[in-house]
Amino acid sequence: MTASAEPLTFELENAQRVSGLLIVPPGARACYVLAHGAGAGMAHPFMAQVSAGLAERGIASLRYQFPYMERRAKRPDPPALAQATVRAATAEAARRLPAFALVAGGKSFGGRMTSQAQSLAPLPGVRGLAFLGFPLHPAGKPSEERARHLFDVRVPMLFLQGSRDALADLALLRPAIDRLGERASLHVFDEADHSFHVPVRSGRRDADVRRDLLDALAAWILTVAA
Repeated sequence: MTASAEPLTFELENAQRVSGLLIVPPGARACYVLAHGAGAGMAHPFMAQVSAGLAERGIASLRYQFPYMERRAKRPDPPALAQATVRAATAEAARRLPAFALVAGGKSFGGRMTSQAQSLAPLPGVRGLAFLGFPLHPAGKPSEERARHLFDVRVPMLFLQGSRDALADLALLRPAIDRLGERASLHVFDEADHSFHVPVRSGRRDADVRRDLLDALAAWILTVAA
């Protein structure tokens, strides 16, 4: 039986409230605090599929909205507000699931805001960060600048990346991850783009990639939680 999502809200330091969806499958002892990407909120099918897939693998999740998405605005929040939202979400997960090991991260923008928050001040109780398509640079503008703050992160990090990701040139991302040392690991999905979509010519389906992604993510979370 699939665990159902519990709607919730939590408050930021500036008294704004944002929404979340908590899924806690029976027997779970770890929770992934999952932030959405810049263009779609927590209810996007990819986000829902990640949460449901983790639940099937015995891992809880708390996905949540950034304030701009709650307002249905198109422009993402300034980094300070986005980072404060990450911090409030992880605190809410810790409050609701005090015995659980926490891993934080998310899709693209959400993952980067999580790592920035962690680099400035450790997120209490968070044992690792997992990125679903880390946006190393804007499309067509290769750069390593967005990786600089990762060297101030002291917890394990997992990078799940498509080989055709236009926002993460592997020729730049691989060396950056190598320099991070043992605390960082990379899992590449051949032919997948930033949304983990694969072309028909690859001989694979998006569902195949998503299954492999969830298997890799769940195994890593359980290892970090242990």
